[in-house]
Amino acid sequence: MDNNILLAKSCLEKNGFTVETFKNVSEAKETLLNEIQVSESIAFGGSMTLFDMGLYEDFKGRGNEIFWHWKAEDKNNELSLARNSHIYITSTNALTLDGKLVCMDGVGNRVSSMFYGHKRVYIIVGRNKICKDYDEARNRIKKIAAPKNAQRLSSNTPCRFTGECNTCDSADRICRVEVIIHRNPIGGDINIYLIDEDLGY
Repeated sequence: MDNNILLAKSCLEKNGFTVETFKNVSEAKETLLNEIQVSESIAFGGSMTLFDMGLYEDFKGRGNEIFWHWKAEDKNNELSLARNSHIYITSTNALTLDGKLVCMDGVGNRVSSMFYGHKRVYIIVGRNKICKDYDEARNRIKKIAAPKNAQRLSSNTPCRFTGECNTCDSADRICRVEVIIHRNPIGGDINIYLIDEDLGY
C-alpha cells in the first residue's frame, strides 16, 4: 500500500472521517455495493473517477434509484432530485496528507452535497490526488483538474488551451466555488475510500 495513503488515512481518521483503503478499484466497488442497500437512493457528483469505475451502471443494474446529471436529458431536474437522495457519491479534486479535502466546483452542487443534506456520503479518491499540503492541492487543481475538465466540457477558458489556470474572467469559468473540508461536520457521515491506483483528474 502506498505510504501516502496510509499517512492520509491516519490523519483523516483523526479529523473524524471514516476511512477505508483498497488495493484496487474492484475491491472498493465490492465493498461499496455491500455498504449501500438496494432500497437506498443514490446521487452522483460529477466525477471522472466514478465514470471510469462504472459505478452508475452497477447500481442502476441492480435496481437502486440513482440520479446523475451526467446521464440525464434534463440536467436541472436531475440536480434537483439529487439533493434529496439518501446517499451521495463523488470524488475530490485533492486530498492533503494532513487529512483535508480540497474541492473546486463550477455550479456548487457537488461540493455542497459532500458535507450537507444526505444520510451518508462516500468520497472515492485515487492515490494521484493525495497532496502534501493545501498549496500543492491548489496547484494540482490549477494544472491538472481544471484544465482537463475544461477540455472535457469544451469550455471557452484559457486553461483549456494552455493546460493551466490563468485566473480568467471567462463566462465559462468552472473554478467558481472552493470548499475545504477540514473535519467531518457535526452530525455528518463522510466515508472516504482511498484506492492505491491513479483515478480521475
